[in-house]
Amino acid sequence: MPMTLSPRRGMRLAHVSFLSLVVVIAGWITTESSAQDQPKGVAVKSEAKAADVWKSSYTEQTFTDGSGVKHAYRLRFPDGFKEGDKTRYPLVVFLHGAGERGSDNEIQLVHGAIEFAKADRQAKYPCFVLFPQVPLNEKWADADWGKPTGTGDVSDKDTPSMAAVLGMIDQWVKSGSVDPDRIYLTGLSMGGYGTWYAGAIHRERWAAIAPICGGGDPTWAKRYAGLPIWNFHGTADKAVPISRSREMIEALAAAGQKPEPKNTEYEGVGHDSWTQTYRRDDFFEWLFAQRKAAP
Repeated sequence: MPMTLSPRRGMRLAHVSFLSLVVVIAGWITTESSAQDQPKGVAVKSEAKAADVWKSSYTEQTFTDGSGVKHAYRLRFPDGFKEGDKTRYPLVVFLHGAGERGSDNEIQLVHGAIEFAKADRQAKYPCFVLFPQVPLNEKWADADWGKPTGTGDVSDKDTPSMAAVLGMIDQWVKSGSVDPDRIYLTGLSMGGYGTWYAGAIHRERWAAIAPICGGGDPTWAKRYAGLPIWNFHGTADKAVPISRSREMIEALAAAGQKPEPKNTEYEGVGHDSWTQTYRRDDFFEWLFAQRKAAP
């Protein structure tokens, strides 16, 4: 059963988890070095365990909203984080796609999470990474994903899942460990729609947003003023028409968006435009270089 943690208790768990992670990795290295003296099945099993070590670094957390409803989520602490650390770290909020909805508090880690957990990434960009999860049949934002245009189609009211995410963010900002000027939002597919939505409706919260194969309402273009945006989409996407991204970028240009939004189209790529995006070194460099502008 998932353990419910306060931010401070979560910090203690993060420290313990980090030490445990070191022990697990050290144990695996020892097993790997002697694999030639063991049956093949033993070596393969050890390699499989090592491949999943990163997943255990995403601690199980629970947020209780104002109505008493509990929302389970995963949170990764910065490598080397210790209780009492006075450093304020960036926070990356990751909105998953429709296929990762549920209540297991695990499947939402299937895309992107491993990239933010890599040792070289954390060494260069130490940060908190928050992975919430949408229950079955719910969404990050109320919108019709299949339409070729989003004009007038997106509700400006928070869904329960989006409201919960905002509560989770507030909780960790209040803990004193998160830098409120370096909170980044990214998401794919259904999460791409959620990213466009929250970027407009909760503009003041973000240092930057990076929607992937999603869409928004182009009539909201002026709401993104001053927000750094990098959008990604595959030209052969059959699930979410690339027109949804293009109309957003065109609307932003027409509104005179500054800084000028970045837009990357992957020629011939289908719906999965996120795998190569989260592997890009320039994406991480751009994201963590952003800081919320003074009001």
